[in-house]
Amino acid sequence: MRLLLISNSTMAGEEYLDYPKNNIKEFLGEKPVKALFIPYAGVTVSFDDYEAKVKAKFNEVGHDVVSIHHFDDPVKAVEDATAIVVGGGSTWNMLHLVHKNKLTEVIRRKVISGNMPYIGWSAGSNLACPTIKTTNDMPIIDPLGFDALNLIPFQINPHYLDKNPDGHGGETREDRINEFMVVNPNIYIAGLREGSMFLVENGKIKLIGKHNCRIFKKDVKAYELSPKDDFNFLLK
Repeated sequence: MRLLLISNSTMAGEEYLDYPKNNIKEFLGEKPVKALFIPYAGVTVSFDDYEAKVKAKFNEVGHDVVSIHHFDDPVKAVEDATAIVVGGGSTWNMLHLVHKNKLTEVIRRKVISGNMPYIGWSAGSNLACPTIKTTNDMPIIDPLGFDALNLIPFQINPHYLDKNPDGHGGETREDRINEFMVVNPNIYIAGLREGSMFLVENGKIKLIGKHNCRIFKKDVKAYELSPKDDFNFLLK
């Protein structure tokens, strides 16, 4: 199983997918790959426009995508795919359509078999988790169940922020994660800061990027790990 789980698509002041594009190139390899793109998290953008945006960046690094919305049979499209890419946006809308189109089991089976590398950013990283319960998105639609692909046994909180903006008195991201841990005490949560990503391959996981990752677990004081640290405990 090979996964590239990216916190965010765009860094402030940069082009879309610019910072992770070379990681994507290295992950997919030198031989051109035409990956199946899942645009379901796109709500305020058409699937055609979303596909074009991702396609342009993948083409820059020698790869390509085709969106699943062009196929009459989404399940067969996944069955035939050599790689899969899941974009960010609304995690709730994404999971709603994944469930509606009965894609959960076929994606999971192909990725776990090692026959289909998986790339996701933001909502796409949430989809790789056991559930979407640590997404930051508003529940704009019934996701038809919270269970996600369960490719990894821990939760990711993408776009993790250490504090709120000045003048904002609401709950911090850590406050929300603490609430999650009270009712889900047996699972780790990784606060994945922007500009960071997890690479999973050969049964191991490592953090890529310039920032530390914040680790949460019930009854354990939250702590920081750097890209040089061992993250393999998250896969157990």
